[in-house]
Amino acid sequence: MTIHFDEDKQNLRLKLLRLEEEEKSVQLVSEKYGLPYIDLTRVPINTDGLRLIPEQEARDNTMAVFDIIGKRISIAIHSPGYAPTIQSIRNLQQKGYETAVFLASKHSIEKAWDRYKDLSFAFETEAGSLDISNDEIEQLIEKTKKLGDISTLIEEALSIKKSHKVSRLIAIIMAGGLSTKASDIHIEAEVDSARVRYRLDGVLIEVIKFDMDTYRLLLSRIKLLSGLKLNIKEMAQDGRFTVKIYMSDIEIRTSTVPGSYGESIVMRILNPKSISTPMEELGFPERLLKILNTEIARPNGLILTTGPTGSGKTTTLYAFLRSVQSPEMKIITIEDPIEYHLPGIVQTQVEERKNYNFESGLRAALRQDPDVIMVGEIRDGETASTAIQASLTGHLVFSTLHTNNAAGTFTRLVDLGVDPKVLTSAIRVAMAQRLVRKLCNDCKKKGPIPPERQALADELYNSLDGYEEIKYFPTKPTEAYSAVGCEKCNNTGYKGRIGVYEAILADKNIEFIVRENPSEREIRQAAASQRILTMKQDGLIKVFQGITSFDELERVVDIAEEIATVPKEEIPPVYNPEDAFKEIPTEPTPEPVKEEKLVSVPSYTTDEQSVEISAPELNTPSV
Repeated sequence: MTIHFDEDKQNLRLKLLRLEEEEKSVQLVSEKYGLPYIDLTRVPINTDGLRLIPEQEARDNTMAVFDIIGKRISIAIHSPGYAPTIQSIRNLQQKGYETAVFLASKHSIEKAWDRYKDLSFAFETEAGSLDISNDEIEQLIEKTKKLGDISTLIEEALSIKKSHKVSRLIAIIMAGGLSTKASDIHIEAEVDSARVRYRLDGVLIEVIKFDMDTYRLLLSRIKLLSGLKLNIKEMAQDGRFTVKIYMSDIEIRTSTVPGSYGESIVMRILNPKSISTPMEELGFPERLLKILNTEIARPNGLILTTGPTGSGKTTTLYAFLRSVQSPEMKIITIEDPIEYHLPGIVQTQVEERKNYNFESGLRAALRQDPDVIMVGEIRDGETASTAIQASLTGHLVFSTLHTNNAAGTFTRLVDLGVDPKVLTSAIRVAMAQRLVRKLCNDCKKKGPIPPERQALADELYNSLDGYEEIKYFPTKPTEAYSAVGCEKCNNTGYKGRIGVYEAILADKNIEFIVRENPSEREIRQAAASQRILTMKQDGLIKVFQGITSFDELERVVDIAEEIATVPKEEIPPVYNPEDAFKEIPTEPTPEPVKEEKLVSVPSYTTDEQSVEISAPELNTPSV
């Protein structure tokens, strides 16, 4: 035993001597290259910096980022003349990082490499930012294609040691939300447990339940990330943070409200890709799309879209902004809050504490000489009046209003105090919308229309007399599609969403009736002659085209409401967007005046110029 002990001691001594010689050698090389020397065995490793270079790249190039402060990073390298190492440093510099390079031994750099195993559970703890490593999030997204996979991974994470449990849970919950394209993540406390639910295509679906201790840890971490106060539990709070994935930033808007058993957390995922959909793919009926393209191309006017929260109004307004955006246009938005950032557009956010609300923001925006203004929402009479005046003074204004339908836009604005005489002069289009889930193309089933739905098919077919959309129905529809469910749609039968729309133009009929303090029903009846589809008609057409189902349409649209019609003999010619606001002649056109034929008279010459004179043939004087 003594001999073996002496041998082990001797081997350890030799190993230490070799490491000491290696460090001295690196110090000499550092002087030669003019780089500072560092021993990473005596320096703490910052994992937020370490993740900037993938592990395999760091090992291949014998380098590691061991510290980061803002955009300033410290890099340890072993071979200063190695081309791939130099290229890795340049790549970081191109991303905006300010680099400080140190020379280190391979042994000390290996200490940094050992910390890569912790990156699966490492998060940036600074409030406002959640930094998940690309490798980790890519793996989780691939593993969470189905809701069952998310539940399984969360159950596995619950068994992890306490120090890493919360970080792992947040990574899985976020990855699951992104992979399933959830719009919101709900974490809610109950009597003796908490549950996680995703809002998929507008419908909440439960994912898993877990214990209250884990819930409290998650609540604290999410509050910290969102910049919320940890000690406030009896008041609602709002915050946000950023998830950095695939070199892009995804904003998460957090809301907490006190509940009976604990605070309810809702995290809204604001993925920039969700607003990149062009107008042509939002689901507008063909004729309404032509009308909208014409109206948003005008230099002034007010275009309003209405609907409840979550009906896609923001996406529609952003689609309008992208359509009109050009280097020659000055576009300003007033939003609460700014959900998505659009390049080339001045976006401002409402801050009540600084007395910057929609009304004051709109007044300030008008002093910026804008061409287009987007007001996030018209909530009061002052904002409404200012928006009306802006549209009447040469500005194109987009905004939203909370009403149930397009007809309610006019009555709502009158209730807010807008003068009915100027209302229709300002408004170009009042639109309402809803979002319906689209049937999964892999499992939807076609069959005869259920007997209880046949009356809807008859009503739609009869109401389309005089509409362009009648071309879709050469005969009365007899079949429709329904949801089934498969793995690709998480057994819901639906995948993705599309809009159903209706719109009313401020034409002469609307202008006349608005002055009479009408009801919504009377406005709808006055607008029937415009032959623009109602939400009910648009939705039913999408049902018979196999885009959605009866059940889904009934969930978001009042299909019991009767469709306004106009007698066939009163149906006007097909609407031409270019003639939207042209005056209709009220007097017979006078007969054309007989054109007088002109004859030429010989020219005469002066000192300055030669003049040729023409005169009517009947009045030519004799010479």
